[in-house]
Amino acid sequence: MTDQKPGAPTALTVTTTTDSREKAEALARGAVEARLAACAQVTGPVTSVYHWKSAVETAEEWQVLYKTTEGRYAALEAHLLAAHDYETPEILAVPVVHGSAAYLEWLETEVGTS
Repeated sequence: MTDQKPGAPTALTVTTTTDSREKAEALARGAVEARLAACAQVTGPVTSVYHWKSAVETAEEWQVLYKTTEGRYAALEAHLLAAHDYETPEILAVPVVHGSAAYLEWLETEVGTS
């Protein structure tokens, strides 16, 4: 693994969830086709337990993990907010601290930096 180079686009992993495999795959495909993410992985089902409107809820959900860059984050977030059917969808970005140089180069090539 290598550290990201100073000045290089920062790689991110971005997570969202939805209530069906079909919706998760559509969200994943839409972002990759728009080149907002180089890759999106769908996993699930997962059990989510959360507070919503003064109650504790439990739901079966599917998780989508996107690989993108800091420069594409705003466009990916806007895309997810427009495409998602949740009132308040989970959209969380985490910086990639380490990664293989070849993978990070591929990611940047696929999504660009703007």
